[in-house]
Amino acid sequence: MTEFKICLIGFGAVGQGVAKAINMKKQSIQEKYGKELKIVAVSDSSSSAISDNGLDEELLLKTKSDFGKLNKYPEYGLDNSGEDVLDSVDYDCLIEVTPTNIENGEPAKSLALKAFKSKKDVVTSNKGHLALFYKELIEEANLNNVQFKFEASVGGAMPIINFADETLPSSNIKSIIGILNGTTNYILSRMTSEGSTYLNTLEESQQLGIAETDPTQDVEGIDAACKTVILANSVLNIDATYKDVEVVGISKITSEAIDLAKKEGYLIKLIAEVSPNSLRVSPRLVRKNSPYAVEGTLNMATLKTDLADEVTVVGKGAGSLETASAILTDLINIIKTK
Repeated sequence: MTEFKICLIGFGAVGQGVAKAINMKKQSIQEKYGKELKIVAVSDSSSSAISDNGLDEELLLKTKSDFGKLNKYPEYGLDNSGEDVLDSVDYDCLIEVTPTNIENGEPAKSLALKAFKSKKDVVTSNKGHLALFYKELIEEANLNNVQFKFEASVGGAMPIINFADETLPSSNIKSIIGILNGTTNYILSRMTSEGSTYLNTLEESQQLGIAETDPTQDVEGIDAACKTVILANSVLNIDATYKDVEVVGISKITSEAIDLAKKEGYLIKLIAEVSPNSLRVSPRLVRKNSPYAVEGTLNMATLKTDLADEVTVVGKGAGSLETASAILTDLINIIKTK
């Protein structure tokens, strides 16, 4: 039995979901793969908890809930964070789940590069650095012969990157078209079923915690555009960055437009298209009985291939534990190679 030490940077909703998922699954992972998972460091934006002997996941969650910071973790709480944490502990894999930054990709970019140069594997749910610097990050990971996995950056619990790589390796994937943002799908679904206005539905989704207090990245299509870039690079081998995507959000969609579409047998959905000829995110009409007619926070994507024709995947595109499930899958895939 060998230890597998994890450094977790970012302890918001997704980071806490990762701690919960590891707490739930570490025993079965140990039994199946012979690796004892240990979280040896956790950092939020201004504090951390570090112990080479491992931290208690439930106590980490309780400390964050009770105090809002990790420096109150008994005996092992500290005031440092970010890159300083990577220098403070020996670890095997960095799980990086800091907030997405589409301006410069930080702190995710620097954290990943530092881990790569230290010969450490990285799992991330972050989209910003991948949408801006995909090629640089992949080259640095390859140069240092480490693994870099990011399934959770695109579909939450919906498998797509690993699915394309592991389940469809015989096929040439020509394009991907789908719904890649759970928040906008929820808003449009509610507007369709309730006949409510965009602003009222947005407010409702914020109250339920589905939309952020500042929903710009979701409703203006930025989040889906980042995911479009990641899929273009990782699945279709298209060298693209965020600036290459044509983006239109849903903030101008009216209840009248949705009603008119319904009468003609259509729904309005925010659709991402990934192909050699088009990188685009925009509201489009889809037929009511089509695979694109998923509701709530569900995501879906149709992969068009040469051998398998069209293959559609569906899954929850949002949620703390759901996103953590994709992160844990990437972690297990790394463990299986050790």
